[in-house]
Amino acid sequence: MKTLLYILQKEFRQILRNRTILPMIVVVPLIQLLVLVYAATFELKKIEMTVVDRDLSPASRGMVTLFNGIPFFRVDGNVAHEKAGEELLLKGQTDVVLVIPAGFEKSLMREDQAQVQLLIDAIDGNTAQLIYTYCNSILFNYNKQIIANWKGLPDFNPPTEVVVTENYWFNPELDYKWFMAPGILSILVTIIGMFLSGMNLVREKEYGTIEQLNVTPVKKYQFILGKLIPFWLIALFDLALGLGIARILFDLPLTGSLPLLFGFAGVYLISALGLGLFISTITDTQQQVMFVTFFFMMLFILMGGIFTPVESMPQWAQLINHLNPISYFMRIMRMIILKGSGFSDLLEEFISLVILGVLFLSLAIWRYRKTA
Repeated sequence: MKTLLYILQKEFRQILRNRTILPMIVVVPLIQLLVLVYAATFELKKIEMTVVDRDLSPASRGMVTLFNGIPFFRVDGNVAHEKAGEELLLKGQTDVVLVIPAGFEKSLMREDQAQVQLLIDAIDGNTAQLIYTYCNSILFNYNKQIIANWKGLPDFNPPTEVVVTENYWFNPELDYKWFMAPGILSILVTIIGMFLSGMNLVREKEYGTIEQLNVTPVKKYQFILGKLIPFWLIALFDLALGLGIARILFDLPLTGSLPLLFGFAGVYLISALGLGLFISTITDTQQQVMFVTFFFMMLFILMGGIFTPVESMPQWAQLINHLNPISYFMRIMRMIILKGSGFSDLLEEFISLVILGVLFLSLAIWRYRKTA
């Protein structure tokens, strides 16, 4: 125990002397939350629309007015032909072209039906689907207005209606920042823990001090724990700092238990730091650590469920994702913070993180070569 305490004392002194680590501990969480929570969003707040109105009737102008009244849509103006609208789509100057054919109003009056065309830029399939959904909803409302204004209300007693009332749980305002902030915090804690722990051990190799430690009676597990514990504490501090910033800036609620959240974070960090230390044992330079860590971080983050649901991935990807600690911690963060989930609700994630933590930490201890 005394040996471990001496190693920890040495590590903390080394960290405090390093001028690059201390700013990363405080500045990185602030910048990540300020930038990524606002930038990493799938909300569609601005849709550039071009109109091809070949009818120029009160009915067609009423339809365009509806789109103009929606804050998400920005109707830039009219063009004469579909080809002009297609050219704007090709140049990326518009997102959707609304084509209203000639005789639109006559068709409504004579045949009780008419057609319009939507040309949507579908390079981003998710954005295109949202644009279509918004446009379809506006056109549906326009259709109801036409029926009410032109044909009048039907003169009969309607059957009993089924009234649907929406109730959004856990995020009643549908605030996307509440969804993104826990995910960004998960990435932040992982980067601080995995990256800094790996860089710290490799720095010992580059400076040659690792050889001096190898000839001491310090055991392998004591050395690895001495490298793990300081950054485990630093990552927990960053999590607390990030939660405080998210609470102040985004009014992020904490529905669940704060001790439970930090308990799960502590278990998760053992796996993240263990992987970082394992990477450092198989590399010789800080540049190699950066490349290998970046490789794993990209895989873990993109498959972790921060941007797309894990359930929508292919089955083989979901099987591989069982080895991804970020996917478990991402779910834990959102369920505790937003849902108020308890330990029993997250038992499966807890067991998985314990197994991964033991696995990665054992690999780091096994792979570390200590020569006397």
